[in-house]
Amino acid sequence: MDSYLFIKTLHILSSVLMVGTGFGSAFYLFFANRGGKVVAQAEVARLVVRADLWFTTPAVIFQPLSGLWLMEQTGFSFSQFWIFATLALYTLAACCWLPVLWLQHRMYRIADAAARSGAELGPVYWRYAKYWEYLGYPAFVAMLAIYGLMVFKPA
Repeated sequence: MDSYLFIKTLHILSSVLMVGTGFGSAFYLFFANRGGKVVAQAEVARLVVRADLWFTTPAVIFQPLSGLWLMEQTGFSFSQFWIFATLALYTLAACCWLPVLWLQHRMYRIADAAARSGAELGPVYWRYAKYWEYLGYPAFVAMLAIYGLMVFKPA
């Protein structure tokens, strides 16, 4: 396999890992929050933080690096609509994702402390959970749009 196909394969796989881990993590924390079991919320939040550290963050870093390398190899340029739109949407997703990292880490700390003490989750946790959820929607839609742009490459 030549280097182009190797990097392209890694680019595709890392995009699947990034979006899949993000969606899966969001799914589990979203429903753990609705279940109302503080111990479960703490454990799921802990695993969401870990999944972002182990899987999502490396993929988030690799995506633009591999994408720029692939762009150079194929002769695409920033002046092409789909490249520009992809980068703009990726920036939007990143601007949503960065505060989400902080929020879910704080949510984990709050839920863990509550689970250890047998307390209920207070209003700060729920405020963070609301922001976490609201930031996730545009990030996820942006990533789906990026998939469409990369597959169809509209002019």
